[in-house]
Amino acid sequence: MDSSKNIFLVCWCVLVLGGCSTVLSCDDGRDVRWFSSPTEHMLNNGIKSYEDGNYAVSMTTLQELIDNKEAANSQRVEAYKYMAFMHCLSAREKMCRDSFKKALEIDVGFNLSPAEAGHPVWGPVFNSVKKTAK
Repeated sequence: MDSSKNIFLVCWCVLVLGGCSTVLSCDDGRDVRWFSSPTEHMLNNGIKSYEDGNYAVSMTTLQELIDNKEAANSQRVEAYKYMAFMHCLSAREKMCRDSFKKALEIDVGFNLSPAEAGHPVWGPVFNSVKKTAK
C-alpha cells in the first residue's frame, strides 16, 4: 500500500512540474519571471512602466528603489539608467546627465548596451558624462 502511494505521489509531482512549463509563460510568448527579492520586483515594475510609457509611475518606482536600503548597487545603477533615459526624452538634459553621473559614481565601469549607446537622444549625453567621469 505504501509503494502505491509513493508511485501516485511521484506521478502527481511529475504532472504538476511538467505543467509548469506552460504555466510559466504569457500569452504573448514572454516568460514569467520569478523575483528573488522585493527590490528586483520594484526594478522590473519600474522598467515595465517605462516601456509602457508610464513615465511618472516609472520615475516614482525607480526612485523608491534607489532610496531602498536593501537595493543592490547593480539595481540602483539600472534604475538611474532608466531615469536618465526618461529625463533625456523629456528634454531635461541636466537631470539626464545627473542620473548618468550617479550611475557611474556607483559603478565606474557602467556602460550602455550598443543599442542604447547609439540612441540619438541619450547616447551623446552618456558619452559626454562618461568621458568626464574618468
